[in-house]
Amino acid sequence: MSAPERIPPRGVTTTGMSAELLAEGELTVRGRIREASNAALYCTVSHDGREAACIYKPVAGERPLWDFPDGNLARREVAAYEVSEATGWGLVPPTVLRDGPYGEGMCQLWIEVTPEAELLALVEGEEPEAGWKAIGFAEVGEGRTALLVHADDERLRRLAVLDAVINNADRKGGHLLPAAGGVLYGIDHGVTFNVENKLRTLLWGWAGEPLTGEAVGVLTGLKAALGAQGALAARLAALITAAELDATRARVDALLATGRHPEPNGDWPAIPWPPV
Repeated sequence: MSAPERIPPRGVTTTGMSAELLAEGELTVRGRIREASNAALYCTVSHDGREAACIYKPVAGERPLWDFPDGNLARREVAAYEVSEATGWGLVPPTVLRDGPYGEGMCQLWIEVTPEAELLALVEGEEPEAGWKAIGFAEVGEGRTALLVHADDERLRRLAVLDAVINNADRKGGHLLPAAGGVLYGIDHGVTFNVENKLRTLLWGWAGEPLTGEAVGVLTGLKAALGAQGALAARLAALITAAELDATRARVDALLATGRHPEPNGDWPAIPWPPV
């Protein structure tokens, strides 16, 4: 018998194929990712001669949170993928909601990380060097502080816009996955789409700066897709509440109205902990 065809993590012609495989393939649990705050199982998924590695997060393994309803973090992860796909930026790996060995959960394509130039760093001084954006000062021990910076990278800037739309409350450094071909993915989107402003991220380097023309065009497209008859609105309605969908529309409208990246408002911790 021939070996199964391995599915690459991303490509213009493979994204839909990967989502189909994730949704229809047979899930086999290979191990558990112990560092994850909720149950996260490393699996393979195979169907019709194709196979890929993936992460399966069953709803039964979700820890209750005081500010999110129980049992729906998996749906928020899928909703984040749907919004990412609607932007055309492909910032979230293919992600589906499906049944598995431990019940309903989210299933996401596993991404092999490719070493590349640093995206985050701690530096001396009070101002970032060229090519970097300041996040804030961090304690590094013995009463010393260092400036935490992130790369002035268009991929990160796109992700900052996506996070503002989906109201991501947990954009940590460990949630940034550089992959082959210069692609950058963001993962772990369970705490998103809250009706209250909970944006918490390491990507504050563009706070208050004008949005790029590309971002304005993407947001304009999202506004249409989130309309009453929009395809994206229909998909999200099956994953988040009506109030959360309305809040998503309001965030897109606010971004277009200001034309700028959002700034921390002081009502919520601006940077996640731990930051990585």
